[in-house]
Amino acid sequence: MHTILRSEKKEIVIGIDKPFVIIGEKINPTGMKKLGQALVDGNMEYVIQLAQRQVAWGADVLDVNIGHPQLDEVSVMPVVVDAVKAAVDVPLCIDSNDPKILEAGLRNAPGKPLVNSVNGEEKQLASVLPLVKERGAAVIGLTIGEEGIPATAEERLAVAGHIIERAAKMGIPAEDIIIDPLVMTVGHNSKAATITLMAIELIRKEFGVNMSLGASNVSFGLPDRHSVNSAFLALAIQAGVTCSITDPIKLGSSIRAIDLLLGRDANSMRYLKYFRTTEKLREQEASAKA
Repeated sequence: MHTILRSEKKEIVIGIDKPFVIIGEKINPTGMKKLGQALVDGNMEYVIQLAQRQVAWGADVLDVNIGHPQLDEVSVMPVVVDAVKAAVDVPLCIDSNDPKILEAGLRNAPGKPLVNSVNGEEKQLASVLPLVKERGAAVIGLTIGEEGIPATAEERLAVAGHIIERAAKMGIPAEDIIIDPLVMTVGHNSKAATITLMAIELIRKEFGVNMSLGASNVSFGLPDRHSVNSAFLALAIQAGVTCSITDPIKLGSSIRAIDLLLGRDANSMRYLKYFRTTEKLREQEASAKA
């Protein structure tokens, strides 16, 4: 099953038989004071720098999240979307919990964008799915039910099925649903990763849909988070995850290596090209700081 996203000129295909798709996470002011201030000041130059750097380092899609208490996000989201789409030619993922902000971003997003996100709660399904259908977008479905995040893989499978079923009733095909089976920190629950991996396997077997993860959640509160995140991504991709909202600069090399080892890179060409490209980028960025 393939999920297709488009910018004005570029098409990205997400699928189990395709290279893993990186959705760049850096246009998000959470924990990034400099970006938050730039958005408050209306400084799109910094937003553009973040967009261009992520694409240079291998992002296939860019997540756009402007959640900040000092912003009128409904009016600012289209401005940010316009700045990003003028700077880079990749599909966009419009990211908000508020349907009004999603709608504002979707109006200006080019091609076929991705929506982040909906969940299994009826209020969210009723408010977000119509926007997805009207815009002809794809959507990430979080396996969160009315009672919160399910504790078991089987319960997350049930929530995934509910989202897919509700979407189908609105005319949204399964290929436009990307399920996020969710991962919690193993620092709090040593079984958190295994529950998620089991959910991935169940969802893949039952529905065959594409899946995404916010992989960095697994290492929260632990030292050397990069090692934990890289190891978990390898396991999750093997199990069936096909894309992730993540940092292409930190995890791009690991993801290219995983694709290579899973036989998704004929003659190692993508891995070698990525290595040469990022080697030059490291030199350029080091020279710029000197």
